[in-house]
Amino acid sequence: MTVTGAAAESDELPADVAALIGEVQYEIEGEFPVERGYVWTTCSSVENGNPLFWDDAVAEEITGGPIAPPTMLSVWFRPHHWAPGRTEQALPLQVHFDLKARFDLPEAVMTDNTIVFHEPVRPGDRLHTHQILRSVSEPKTTKLGTGRFWVIDVEYFNQRDQLVGVESYTGFGYRRAEGEA
Repeated sequence: MTVTGAAAESDELPADVAALIGEVQYEIEGEFPVERGYVWTTCSSVENGNPLFWDDAVAEEITGGPIAPPTMLSVWFRPHHWAPGRTEQALPLQVHFDLKARFDLPEAVMTDNTIVFHEPVRPGDRLHTHQILRSVSEPKTTKLGTGRFWVIDVEYFNQRDQLVGVESYTGFGYRRAEGEA
């Protein structure tokens, strides 16, 4: 269903959107296992010399073995631009793009991102994730335009179904005022 710009401004949350709040969506398996080459490349690119990520003896002493930097959590789900058999472009945070389309809001920004870490992510882990829409605001007008705020949680699990982290995003989808560039 396509919604016009005017519908995006209606105060009432459409029933189809309200029904998605709290529901698990987009269950995804990572396309590749966690691997140390990515860890070392990432650490090298930002000059992160923390021995926890480079020295197996230090990692064993502190965390019981090698781990990936916690801040790499979403790296394991950034889709490759191409993969055999893929027919559609894979997008991270699909719920965000669904809401933009549902409310006919062509612009969007992320206004907040919080990550809570749980079990460490280790080389060889096969991660899976899903997204949960937590809330959608009534229409708001900001300096950017008129639209809605939404909160989406992305929950990450390892192959043992242990929670390894939760990313919470607050997005603002909006339409610029007529005549603004």
